[in-house]
Amino acid sequence: MAAGRVCDLRALVAIVCGLLTTIIFGLSIWMAVVKIKRETATPTESTFKGDCRNSGTWQNGTCHCPEEWKGLRCTIVNFCGNSTYGNFTFGKIAVGRYGPSLETCGKDTPNAGSPRATRLCNLTEDGEIELQNATEGNCNINLEILVEEIDSISTNSSIISKEVQILTSNIDNLNANKITSATKVVGQIFNTSRNASPQAKIDAVTTVSQLLDASEKVFQEAVGKDEKAFSTLIAEMENYSWSLGNNSVVNPNIAVQSVPLHPKDTGGSTGVLFTVKRGASDSLLSGSTHVDTEKDGVHPDKMTELQIWLNTSKSNATSCGFIVYQNSKFFQSKIFTSTLNYSIKVISSTANNTGNNQNASVKMVFRPPYIENKTKVHSFACVYWSFAKNDWDTDGCFNDGERDGVLYCRCNHTTNFAVLMSFKKGYNYRELHMLSTAGCALSITGLTLTIIFQIVTRKVRKTSVTWVLVSLCTSMLIFNVLFVSGIENDNKKNNGTNITASNENKIRPEEIRDQNRKCTAFAALLHYFLLVMFTWTGISAVQLYFLLIRTMRPLPQRFTLYISLIGWGVPAVMVAMTVGIIFFQDPPQWELKYRQEEICWLALPESTGFKTNPLLWSFILPVTIILINNVVLYIVIIVKVVWKNNQNLTSTKKVSLLKKVFSTLSIAVVLGITWILGFFMLVVDGKAGEIFSFIFCIFNTTQGLQIFILYTVRTKIFQNEASKMLKLLSSSAERVKLLPSATRMRLRARMYNMLRSLPALNERFRLLEPAVVTEEMTLSGSDQASISS
Repeated sequence: MAAGRVCDLRALVAIVCGLLTTIIFGLSIWMAVVKIKRETATPTESTFKGDCRNSGTWQNGTCHCPEEWKGLRCTIVNFCGNSTYGNFTFGKIAVGRYGPSLETCGKDTPNAGSPRATRLCNLTEDGEIELQNATEGNCNINLEILVEEIDSISTNSSIISKEVQILTSNIDNLNANKITSATKVVGQIFNTSRNASPQAKIDAVTTVSQLLDASEKVFQEAVGKDEKAFSTLIAEMENYSWSLGNNSVVNPNIAVQSVPLHPKDTGGSTGVLFTVKRGASDSLLSGSTHVDTEKDGVHPDKMTELQIWLNTSKSNATSCGFIVYQNSKFFQSKIFTSTLNYSIKVISSTANNTGNNQNASVKMVFRPPYIENKTKVHSFACVYWSFAKNDWDTDGCFNDGERDGVLYCRCNHTTNFAVLMSFKKGYNYRELHMLSTAGCALSITGLTLTIIFQIVTRKVRKTSVTWVLVSLCTSMLIFNVLFVSGIENDNKKNNGTNITASNENKIRPEEIRDQNRKCTAFAALLHYFLLVMFTWTGISAVQLYFLLIRTMRPLPQRFTLYISLIGWGVPAVMVAMTVGIIFFQDPPQWELKYRQEEICWLALPESTGFKTNPLLWSFILPVTIILINNVVLYIVIIVKVVWKNNQNLTSTKKVSLLKKVFSTLSIAVVLGITWILGFFMLVVDGKAGEIFSFIFCIFNTTQGLQIFILYTVRTKIFQNEASKMLKLLSSSAERVKLLPSATRMRLRARMYNMLRSLPALNERFRLLEPAVVTEEMTLSGSDQASISS
């Protein structure tokens, strides 16, 4: 009998270990297959994605380079190195830009801290990078003084324009007052009534490009000081755009192109097409723009960043002009605020006799920007800058939809145009989601069996930890069920991977966020039951400490009542307080301040609001406190009890070591020690962070299965019952094998008669042969004798 029990126990352990090995091995194969598929799905991207050099990033299938580098892998130099000119020293200067000198004006001058000179790094006609001669400024003239000299622009335009360009070359020194002053001066240089020289206007374009490097916050403050100065500059630049003949002025942040129109260009059904090509960086370079005449519309290709087509068939204009701004900082809107890290490009098209003429028409295409975190365009509005409103407007503009990743617009007038895009985040947690679902399914099964086992056998085991373990398993079971059934937001199916089919030209918020009360309720329940689970792990640690370390002191009276109030009540108070505080702070948007949009879980902290984030104060902080307490008590218990040498131990060293290992693992699982991996997952980025995510997922989604194995399968009661069941199944199988053929025939005959007695099922079995049935029902005497014996 003893040998049989040992064999049964070994068989049970072998089955359990075999199942666990199969699961782990299967998960490993599945992860490897997913990784191989991911790498082979886009061979071009995987080949070059990791090869972007010099801080280049992989965007939309190409390397996006910093301004100082270019080429397929950002390996071609696009800057002038450190240099000197006379008494001035210059640092590294990107091609197309003016670099400020390291020498600055003295503290006792009006221009204290401003560069004393600038130097242009340019490309020659042969494509060679060269430095131009340095231009020295006047330290006794600042931007405020130049504003007062506006009336003398007609006689000193070149000097004034160059001084403004030098004073704005160092963006670190630009503040709201300096930007406003520079805008006033440059706006008057473009004013045709001032008769500024052509070179002065070219320098003014450079100044505008340099101003566009200033921060968005400084621009907002500057526009608030003098909104009219910025409107004047925009309008004067429109007039300047068609006065360059057949020439262009290209700077890193702005490009101006003029196109002369001849009678043959305006008499047919053609127009002028202005194209901005995609570059290796965000900066415009010579050759970034292209003009085609006698075109019948827009014709974007893979290298098109944006295009605008001006219909000249009904115009008698003699010239037209185009301007492209790399960002919209001069166009500060009150109705649309950009919070994402991308630039709204603005393109202008005017003719020298149209203005806002309704007979003129334009067509445009815009390529959406690349934004990290899988954020994609959900909808867009085609807008123009209204000088009457000093804001974006949609009057006369129409949304023609999206085709092949490009946004199409058309308007029945000419001015400054842009596309205001609304984004939604697209999410892809497929691998982790499937792994979590599989782990939670195993945990749900294990926890259910553990709870039943603990309740049914509580009197036989005579243990005092049943209520704590059952409460822990119950909270963990409910959390796993909620996680599997409700963690994914129902609105995730509409997650912005495709632009909305509606072509309604309406300005929407930049970020489209869904309201879903069901998802919010699931987030609150998940928040509550996960806090309950951690609270019970903390209670388990305290109880084990009293039972194993402070054995001489009994547990307090009504201990079960007190721990029940703590385990189930304290988390409820914390969740209620969190929801209430967030609701009263922002009632309209409280749901999306409490939970994430893509999944029904607490909102992630933003860079500007980390200290007020609910994930920090109502989850991470209390869980951290509990885990620290659990780790300390775990170490104390392991050192003083589990791994303490016992002189009275009679078992072999091997068995003793095995018991210690199992005891160590058992306590670690019930105290939730593996959840510490979550902190590494939060603080580590890149591949290491991804590895920690998978390890965290495997260990913690299967925590319920681990409890079942360590606290149920390993108990003698369960092993004895399992042994009896295995013997019963084994003996039943043997009896079935020993049954004679006549007995099996009789059983089949009885089954057939039973089925025939059911009218509803009779028709299904009418194809059975009666002769065969008769033979089975009629048993010979020898058969009966063999059965009875």
